[in-house]
Amino acid sequence: MATGIASGTTSTSPPIRTASGGFETSEGTLYVSKPYRSKSSKKLRALITFAPRKSAFDINNERSGTNEFRGFFSLFWISIFIFTVQTYIRSIETSGRPLKLDFAAMFSQDAITLALSDAVLVLSTGICVPFAMALKKGWIRYYWTGLIIQHLLQTTILFTAITWTFNRKWPWVQSGFLTLHSLVMIMKMHSYMTVNGHMQDVIYQSQSLLKQLKAATRAVGGWDKAIADAREHQAELDALNGSLTDGSANGSSPASGTPPVPVGSSSSYLDAKTAVDLRKRLAAVAAQSNTQVIQDVIQIDHKLSSKDGSESTTVVYVEDEKEPQEHPLVHHPDPSISAMAVDYSELQSELKSNGPNYVTWPNNITWTNFAVYQLIPTLVYELEYPRTDRIRPLYVFEKTVATFGTFALLYTVTESFILPYTPTKDQSFFRSLLDLALPFMVAYLLLFYIIFECICNAFAELSYFADRQFYEDWWNSTSWDEFSRKWNKPVHTFLLRHVYAATIMSYRVSRTWAMFITFLLSACVHELVMVVVTQKFRFYLFTLQIIQIPLIVISRIPAIKRNKLLGNVIFWLGLYAGFPLLCVAYVAY
Repeated sequence: MATGIASGTTSTSPPIRTASGGFETSEGTLYVSKPYRSKSSKKLRALITFAPRKSAFDINNERSGTNEFRGFFSLFWISIFIFTVQTYIRSIETSGRPLKLDFAAMFSQDAITLALSDAVLVLSTGICVPFAMALKKGWIRYYWTGLIIQHLLQTTILFTAITWTFNRKWPWVQSGFLTLHSLVMIMKMHSYMTVNGHMQDVIYQSQSLLKQLKAATRAVGGWDKAIADAREHQAELDALNGSLTDGSANGSSPASGTPPVPVGSSSSYLDAKTAVDLRKRLAAVAAQSNTQVIQDVIQIDHKLSSKDGSESTTVVYVEDEKEPQEHPLVHHPDPSISAMAVDYSELQSELKSNGPNYVTWPNNITWTNFAVYQLIPTLVYELEYPRTDRIRPLYVFEKTVATFGTFALLYTVTESFILPYTPTKDQSFFRSLLDLALPFMVAYLLLFYIIFECICNAFAELSYFADRQFYEDWWNSTSWDEFSRKWNKPVHTFLLRHVYAATIMSYRVSRTWAMFITFLLSACVHELVMVVVTQKFRFYLFTLQIIQIPLIVISRIPAIKRNKLLGNVIFWLGLYAGFPLLCVAYVAY
């Protein structure tokens, strides 16, 4: 089956209660202590601890290190190494050299021009910063002038890159690389410009709502009188809540209500009411899936900074006063005023990141911020990301060595077992499939490891990016929609937010239609890459992508869905057949 740019068609999965007492969320594991009073303060509060995610094959991942199948990871690499050495020895015996260099000569062709072209591509995305500055100053409105400018810029960059690859007459490696990197840069541009454009619109909405709120307070004695009434009402509610939760607050330390702090986690405090509400929402969502509650949990989840990669178990508990606060009129006894204040607070919260630094729009619009965003291995722009506290040189060295070592293995497989078996029209179709199935699968696994485990983790380390879950356990997939959302998390997240969710919000279409539009866009982009690489219009890959839709529907039939082993076997057979099938189709026909 076709792979590549995955399609985002599912909602965020609900948090799962762990054996240690935490909740696994979309960003990591969240621990909420019971409310308590410390010796230094009589204020009732609770400790929130957040442990960020790591990639499954990271040797520093404690969960992977205790997995009962971890020995197969070592077995795989040892087997690949023995297989490679055996290939070198046989080649020396037959040709007098370990490897041919035909493939190396092909992908190194015009290398300097390719490097310069890629540098120009990356630098051209800098146009996003003046665009965002224009939004900040109000020179243009994002809806709809800015939106038109945004799509014109993205189309121009993509069209220029593709035209350039055709003009240079590059082999498939160079043309494919520049096209794919162009698509990555365009997705980054789209997310950056869309988020900043949305922020500008939120500013205008909040200003308008604030005027309505001030007008509404005139009927209850004016702004100052309304604030005083709201604070008095809030004090009454806090007193009532304190009496309800006092029974569980016995003055104990955080450790009594919180499990052992995981290595690399970070912590902060919340007031008792917020902590109790959060715990209830997490427990409710863990028991029954509720999309709205899930989104609320995710918003709170993002407030907690992460220290992934820290080798120290010391956690500093600090109360951060910069955390965004709700508007005082939220607690006003008048329901209409309170409702408007709630809406205003929600709009204001959208303009501020969820911690630890609580960056406020438009303070994020700087050249440095954009440069860091380009370095971070994500395709979705945020005002602030979960960060580590330092760069580990040995970790970067490990990923660098792994990148070049794995590439050497990938080169060997491609040079020795794929290129010599390039299909032609006069060859047997089924023999070509048989010859290429295993080499393509090995090449896919190695390429996957290079990109998502080595390169993404190395860039994450260099950019202090803490969320390292660039993939999930796609090898256990029982359907193609599960595979599409697990094997390439950066692209899946982009499509989920900027295509699937944006289609539902903007055009008010059903989830089914949004899923179809997402698949259609993904299929078109896949086919575009194949057109550039092969310089043929065949639509084989496009067809395979669209066929996934009815296959997904079939896989959701209860009788089929229950048989996970059969689903996983069918998935692997489809993956085995898909790569050589596409190669034979595009090359020979």
